[in-house]
Amino acid sequence: MTRSFAAFALLSLSSATLFAQVPAVPVESAPAAPVATPRPATVRVALQTSVGTIEIEVETERAPITAANFLRYVDEKRLDGATFYRAVKVQDGFGLVQAGVRNDPKRVLPNIAHEPTSQTGLSHTTGTISMARAAPGSANGDFFITIGDMTSMDADPKQPGDNLGFAAFGKVVSGMDVALRMLDAPRSATEGEGVMRGQMLDPQIRIVTARRLAQPAAQGSGVTTPAPAHRN
Repeated sequence: MTRSFAAFALLSLSSATLFAQVPAVPVESAPAAPVATPRPATVRVALQTSVGTIEIEVETERAPITAANFLRYVDEKRLDGATFYRAVKVQDGFGLVQAGVRNDPKRVLPNIAHEPTSQTGLSHTTGTISMARAAPGSANGDFFITIGDMTSMDADPKQPGDNLGFAAFGKVVSGMDVALRMLDAPRSATEGEGVMRGQMLDPQIRIVTARRLAQPAAQGSGVTTPAPAHRN
């Protein structure tokens, strides 16, 4: 009896030890559903020029001051009849083209506050539209489009000078081929002052119209937001 009890006790201990050594299997929870990040609000604008149309997505949420200024020029038709007048060609397929009202008193609006890329989170990658300026806060109705990545135009405290860069406020979504044609367009050898000498287009390229476009439908909504009505 004693021997049988001892054997039973040993068996029970062995079984308990065996089960104790088996690690618990963790229960895997279902992965969390990804959280959709809302896309920053933008407005599309078409610049119809004498050599083709460029469509731009204007960053109304990330660069609100600069975007509102540009859209005012568009909505008040101040860019109609203005020109692309400058092309800075660093090499084939790399440079910028510049346009605007050139301080025409009949077109120009007051200067706006500078919105650096360190504030907006934008960057001067290829196709970026950005404000021309002298000192920070001097931009009004002139802008440029980058052809090729030009991130050296971003705000950077390590750079000399005011190091606030230029105020990017949108991106070309269609018509970069038109911008490339402008970059290769004929230039005057004598027009332009200082560093701009030899960079002035001759002839200049006319902006026929600048208009807001209907916003693309939100994904899955099936709804298209119409552009604001304009007076002829």
